[in-house]
Amino acid sequence: MPVTTCIFDAYGTLFDVNAAARTAAEAPGAGALDESWSRVAAQWRAKQLEYSWHRAIRGLHTDFWQVTKDALDWTLEAEGLDDPVLREDLLALYWELPAYREVPKVLATLKARGLATGILSNGSPDMLEGAVASAGVETLLDAVLSVERVGVFKPAAPVYDLVGGRFGCDPEEVLFVSSNGWDVSAAAAYGFATAWVNRAGLPLDRLPGTPEHILTDLSAVPDLEVF
Repeated sequence: MPVTTCIFDAYGTLFDVNAAARTAAEAPGAGALDESWSRVAAQWRAKQLEYSWHRAIRGLHTDFWQVTKDALDWTLEAEGLDDPVLREDLLALYWELPAYREVPKVLATLKARGLATGILSNGSPDMLEGAVASAGVETLLDAVLSVERVGVFKPAAPVYDLVGGRFGCDPEEVLFVSSNGWDVSAAAAYGFATAWVNRAGLPLDRLPGTPEHILTDLSAVPDLEVF
């Protein structure tokens, strides 16, 4: 069954999650963040994911914005950065994360070939709306799907059900693309064709479900043989 629908994770896949800390560090008077921004970005992201998994397992759902704030507060305390102004600056920047440079061209190419395109993300609807608008890719996406529709974070199976519900397609008709190995693993086990954007050169996760394609960025997605 040919792939008709290409679905992307958002954070770390289409949008650069490190950009908030990097941009804040480049501002005049960044102080301690100037030397620690990469560590702050990494810890913030790791704790953000950790909290989403714990909430999913324990049935304690909240929206991804609350998770993002909680993860940042933990990170700033761990780094000894007790600065309310810095906190607000970082949170504001998270609403304006830039897309990776190849994103507009990749999405435009897929659309020109008649494929449906969309996002499936842990992000709350308003966060995703801000990111999509900031990146200027609104017209290149047919749908932006948030886990808030089902009230549980990825990798819970009901999240992946959202794709078929919106596009009326079977799992075999979907290419799911993510930079998160655990996300691709779950999507592959669900039945999607998958591509892992392994920007950091990490090893495969030891989990059920193996990506069919491993890429260093999104540029090669339109040329994959699944279409």
